[in-house]
Amino acid sequence: MRRSEMLMFLFTVLLVYGSINAYLLRRGWQAFSERPALRGILMATAGILILAYPLGRIFEGSGRHGAALPFMLVGSLYMALMLYLFLFTLGIDLLRLGHALVRWFPATIVRHPGKAGEIAGFFVLGAALLIVAGGAVNAARPTARTLDITVDKTAAGLESLNIVLASDIHLGLINRCGRLSRLVEIINGLNPDILVLPGDIVDESVPEDQEERMIDILRTVRAPLGIYAVLGNHEYYSGLEKSLDYLKRAGVIVLQDEAVVVGGAFAVIGRKDPTAVRMGDRRLPIGEILETAGISTDLPLILLDHQPFRLEEAEEAGIDLQLSGHTHAGQFFPLSLLNRRIYEQYWGYHRRGKTQYYISSGAGTWGPPVRTGSRSEVVAIRVTFKSPE
Repeated sequence: MRRSEMLMFLFTVLLVYGSINAYLLRRGWQAFSERPALRGILMATAGILILAYPLGRIFEGSGRHGAALPFMLVGSLYMALMLYLFLFTLGIDLLRLGHALVRWFPATIVRHPGKAGEIAGFFVLGAALLIVAGGAVNAARPTARTLDITVDKTAAGLESLNIVLASDIHLGLINRCGRLSRLVEIINGLNPDILVLPGDIVDESVPEDQEERMIDILRTVRAPLGIYAVLGNHEYYSGLEKSLDYLKRAGVIVLQDEAVVVGGAFAVIGRKDPTAVRMGDRRLPIGEILETAGISTDLPLILLDHQPFRLEEAEEAGIDLQLSGHTHAGQFFPLSLLNRRIYEQYWGYHRRGKTQYYISSGAGTWGPPVRTGSRSEVVAIRVTFKSPE
């Protein structure tokens, strides 16, 4: 990303963040006008929460990960809370606007606006806290899913293949070793023949004290046919070479517009993320990747492509199974409703002609460790191949 684009992005984020919080502070000040002591406590607490994430990013950028962690964790949780405080407050303001036009509020509310505002304030705060708490519990408990599919091609020496898929882990300051250990337990419990990691494995920063431990944990994965990965957008944001080195030291085979034949039975193709193009690199068509590698479409073809855009490309190239992530299946409700509009398939199993797809909701979280619109998942895809004649 060019410097000018980065500055514009930061300006936009800060403008939106500041505007939403100014709106919430104003409404909170009005709601608790009859309780000055409580209002003071709430405003002071809000100020700390608002500043937590920016301070955490400053500490993280200076390499002070130990100092950054509590600020980043509290600040990221506040961002989830901010979303629901904003939605509920906006909803109440829309009701007030409707009353100004139609006059439909009960007389009790009209006669006691201060008390009504206080009750509304407690409702907004309580409802938002409950939703975020539930979302945090949900995010901390990834589920294991299974999917059975058939590929109408023979795979030399193989009748079936157990692919375990774990996308969007987002290892970093918040998703740390404990999270990764639980995921590896789930992965090994699914008895993978091969593990695939279709992007956003590493987030923008992995603390040094965690890095070697995470590498050791990844090395405990039991996948006889190997671990294959592609990079997602976040590996580019965190530094391409650093991300590649990290994954390779963990024993992960990273494919960048490359294809390999595994055990003489099937091929794994990995595409560069579209972010590579924005960084001035090139992203090859699938057919060109196969041609360069000398791989025939007679083999079963498994494609790893982080972002599930332009699904027709896999179909046109004769891919049998595409595995993607990136969408998080809409990590936060109601933003998940927008997710469904953006992608042809935003989550789960999909088929176009002979090409089958699975778009994962991801095994981790980005930003707040909270999910209110989807579940974290690790997926076992059991592929049955055509029997030799």
